[in-house]
Amino acid sequence: MTDDDTMLIEMCDALIHSRQHIGPKHLEAPGPDDETLDALFAAAAAAPDHHQLRPWRFLVLGEAARQRLSEVFVAALLQRDPEALPDQIEDARIKAFRGPVLILAIADLRADDPEVPTFERVFSLGCAVQNLLLAARARDIGSGLSSGRALHTPLMREAFGLAEGEHAVCFISLGTPRRSGRGRARPAVADFVQRL
Repeated sequence: MTDDDTMLIEMCDALIHSRQHIGPKHLEAPGPDDETLDALFAAAAAAPDHHQLRPWRFLVLGEAARQRLSEVFVAALLQRDPEALPDQIEDARIKAFRGPVLILAIADLRADDPEVPTFERVFSLGCAVQNLLLAARARDIGSGLSSGRALHTPLMREAFGLAEGEHAVCFISLGTPRRSGRGRARPAVADFVQRL
């Protein structure tokens, strides 16, 4: 193993182990510009993809899309709780505007390929998202994933033109961290690996 190999391993390990979730309300401007976003999406495109189905896509939500998202969040809240208080409604609305860059990750399960089962396609999306997060970390961009019940509503599907067989999976927020993420305890290898 060469010195370059050792350095590459150390850099890879440092990226993986230093990546932390930073919630959207703890991310501020500046966020990544379009050129940087393209580099992050190029990293996402390097994910494993059996039969090259590209079973995922990403929507970068601009101002008008965030306004639509805020309406979806409010409507979803009111469907769950018609008696929601004004401050709860406002909190649901402003969630759509947190963080300088907001991306919607979508699993595309439409392709008819019996050799690539659904779970493998969703796994591919997970790999694409992780690649994007690690590429962001390499550029010192804070990131966090979020979800919520509104993601799985007909309102969300309609607002963002999801086709039958597409599923909104999570949001990715990107920006400059206002504070460090809280490190979380990682499980010991022996807790989840069995050698047979």
